[in-house]
Amino acid sequence: MTLREIVVSCFTNHRGKTIGIICGLLFGIFVLLIGFFRSLFLAVCIGVGYWIGRMYDRQESFMAFLDKILPNGLRK
Repeated sequence: MTLREIVVSCFTNHRGKTIGIICGLLFGIFVLLIGFFRSLFLAVCIGVGYWIGRMYDRQESFMAFLDKILPNGLRK
């Protein structure tokens, strides 16, 4: 079994575990290289970028998001 087949098998059979392991490994490497708080800041920036990209892909507007999270909505 080649390395490619093993990686494909891991992603098809255990997608969540594999992604979790990769994220944990990357975060650990970043902590060792640049420190905890810088790594945490980087993780937050990645999360915000993912969230913005997801909103763009779904063609959601920022105003619609604010209407969802604010108690009375943004518009009256």
